[in-house]
Amino acid sequence: MRHKIAGNKLGRNSSLRKATVRDIAKATLIAQRICTTKAKAREARKLVDKLITMGKKGTLADKRRAFAILCDHKIVSNLFKNTAPRFTNRVGGYTRIIPIGLRRGDNAQLAYLELTEKTEIIISKPKSAASSKKEDLKPETAPSDETDQTPATPKKEKKSNVKTYDEKAAQKDKGKSGKKIVSGIRKMFNRKSPEQ
Repeated sequence: MRHKIAGNKLGRNSSLRKATVRDIAKATLIAQRICTTKAKAREARKLVDKLITMGKKGTLADKRRAFAILCDHKIVSNLFKNTAPRFTNRVGGYTRIIPIGLRRGDNAQLAYLELTEKTEIIISKPKSAASSKKEDLKPETAPSDETDQTPATPKKEKKSNVKTYDEKAAQKDKGKSGKKIVSGIRKMFNRKSPEQ
């Protein structure tokens, strides 16, 4: 019987298990939502909830304890300044696990591990209708001197400047001196003995 044996071993020894759970917790705090197996998500959820509770307290001792777990100053400062203050009205339940199906190959149960309070990330601001009308009314500029004035004529195909390795080597050899340099192995066999 499993008396007083808490948690899932995840098929790893203790040091690898701690590293796995720590890395999943780091990724969750950075990205706010990650996809992993259900068993790993359950184990990492415990650690993420503890870290957010430390962040809500905000004492120096809690910062040091969080750094001992996460080992990254940027993530710890982000946890205490940005992430934890979002959860001031919550007593618990900082994360949720959303099952998403089975993984192809080994049929492992996949799930999303995400924070319940997430920040909205705005990728680009939508253009207003007034600014788009102004762009449409701009006069067309005259073509520059560099571009071809007659677009109807077909352009000539440029010759490719790509040279083979042999052509490059021959050019280098000719550039240094008028003689062609013989490779190292040929030099050894073509050497004249000092007696001759």
